[in-house]
Amino acid sequence: MTESFHRSGEYENPYEGQQQAPVNPEWPPPPAYTPAHAPHPKKRGRGPLALIAAVAIVAAAIGGGTAYGIQELTGNDTVASSSTSTTVVPSSQKGTVAGVAKAVSPSIVEISANSNAGSSTGSGVIITSGGEIVTNNHVVAGASQIKATTSDGTSYTAKVVGTDSKKDLALIKLENASGLKAATLGDSAGIQVGDQVVAIGSPEGLSGTVTSGIISALDRDVTVPTEEDQGQGQQWGQGQGQGDQWPFEFGGRQFNGDTGSDTTTYKALQTDASLNPGNSGGALIDMNGNIIGINSAMYSPAGQASSSSDAGSVGLGFAIPINTVKADLAKLRAGSTD
Repeated sequence: MTESFHRSGEYENPYEGQQQAPVNPEWPPPPAYTPAHAPHPKKRGRGPLALIAAVAIVAAAIGGGTAYGIQELTGNDTVASSSTSTTVVPSSQKGTVAGVAKAVSPSIVEISANSNAGSSTGSGVIITSGGEIVTNNHVVAGASQIKATTSDGTSYTAKVVGTDSKKDLALIKLENASGLKAATLGDSAGIQVGDQVVAIGSPEGLSGTVTSGIISALDRDVTVPTEEDQGQGQQWGQGQGQGDQWPFEFGGRQFNGDTGSDTTTYKALQTDASLNPGNSGGALIDMNGNIIGINSAMYSPAGQASSSSDAGSVGLGFAIPINTVKADLAKLRAGSTD
């Protein structure tokens, strides 16, 4: 993987109190009797066109504010989720890397985890304003102390809520956090090869680092060690002669070290956006600002390097699809320790 070791309320009618067109079950009404010599009456000002326009305005207001309304009305533990057509980026910067970075960076944190094996640095994605964060399991596995730092420099202590080593996912919760900017989770099923993407994370502890690229492949079967193997000397870290790259297997070949005997395989998005040690658990984002994946692994030609300075991105990075994350959230929130 890519971590770096450095040792509801009711609906309110917006038109309430305003005059509205009367509704008649027989529309339009039958014409009134008019004598032949009488002049034609003037057309009514509020007819079918006016009613249709009013309905269209209401529909647009509801449709445009659905994701925001759900998140705000139902509390801090609601995850903002949308299709990839939802635009988080301001219209003036839509489709730009700068726009994506500005909109999403406040929802990405740097994670520092300490364990008996040493310390590690990874990344995470804020999914609720109350401080729930999704990251990779390998970033926090075995940690006795976890701290997360937001883009504005605020540091929080965090606790593990649930883990799923089979999917390399973990959910942590910041203590005494509120009012945070939650990311919007997109729909990875709609991703196509060639789509532009942005990655945000903390490679080598350089928090808020932004890179960009494209989706270069879909449904890659990436095999990684589970938490059990991490506890058997597979915890990659400085000072252990193992290098800083997280090992993985693809196509029968092992990269960045030995994955061990206890492994798990998941379908991954492949990207050429630059990922380096410390990007693990960070966000892969579409150009509308929706999270479409959690960055989890990278290939480094350095192999079993002696330090992370020998490692580097060569355009082969992998991310866990966000639909996999969303399907696993209930299990993680329930305190899974798989």
